[in-house]
Amino acid sequence: MPETEADADLRLLTQAARQAGDIATGFIGQDLDIRYKEDDAGPVTRADLAVDTALKDILRDARPGYGWLSEETPDGENRLTKDRVFIVDPIDGTRSYIEGSRAWAHVLAVVEHGIVQAAVVFLPMLDALYTARLGGGARLNGDTIAVSPRGALTGADVLATRPNLDPHHWPGGVPQVKRHHRPSLAYRQALVAEGRYDAMFTFRPSWEWDIAAGALILSEAGATVTDRRGQPLRFNGPKAQVDGLVAANPDLHGSLMARLADDAPGPPGSTATARNR
Repeated sequence: MPETEADADLRLLTQAARQAGDIATGFIGQDLDIRYKEDDAGPVTRADLAVDTALKDILRDARPGYGWLSEETPDGENRLTKDRVFIVDPIDGTRSYIEGSRAWAHVLAVVEHGIVQAAVVFLPMLDALYTARLGGGARLNGDTIAVSPRGALTGADVLATRPNLDPHHWPGGVPQVKRHHRPSLAYRQALVAEGRYDAMFTFRPSWEWDIAAGALILSEAGATVTDRRGQPLRFNGPKAQVDGLVAANPDLHGSLMARLADDAPGPPGSTATARNR
């Protein structure tokens, strides 16, 4: 079967991610020249910038007609005029990278008219390469992966930060789940796609470079993936953000959305209403 454009893009993303891993791991143990971005947007290091430059060179040289959106590159309106766009986080989990943790990732996606076509999340220190092509399934190191089939919300293993279980988010009552956490948002998505955890959610506005690749990997692994309101995700928007993220198998996703809905009745004795949003 002839190679499709999405196949070629996925092969390119995979090669670029592995080169990014070589660059990032090469900085370990060196002076990282850590700086902090404005508006409490987190740290950036020499490694982040070096990986960003390398990815830009590799990907845009190969696809000069594609637009570019990256956490470490100043944004512009030109990408909005392009049919296809690279959406990249050079190092997702920079704080973990600085601390010497292994749970950081290179996150790369190709988006066409708002829909992710090809995606890679690569954790070089864990030798974990998650990939997906639209309509082609999701894989970890070449092996097919699928989301957990769990149907019961109570007792589910979820990946989320602690504030996301605050009662004001849940008009229908805070679900009784087992909370876990990983610093990289893309890694959280990948772990749910792999079936190691049942669901993940975040209710803060989420940058597209953090979640675009993981959204395709999740959906190709069988997850329902929406924003916090249950709306489908679209990428390469003017603000480069989406309204949070909720992902799980369809049944579990439905249970989560029912608890999040403004018209959810709440548990017995609850006075939770939409104003608590």
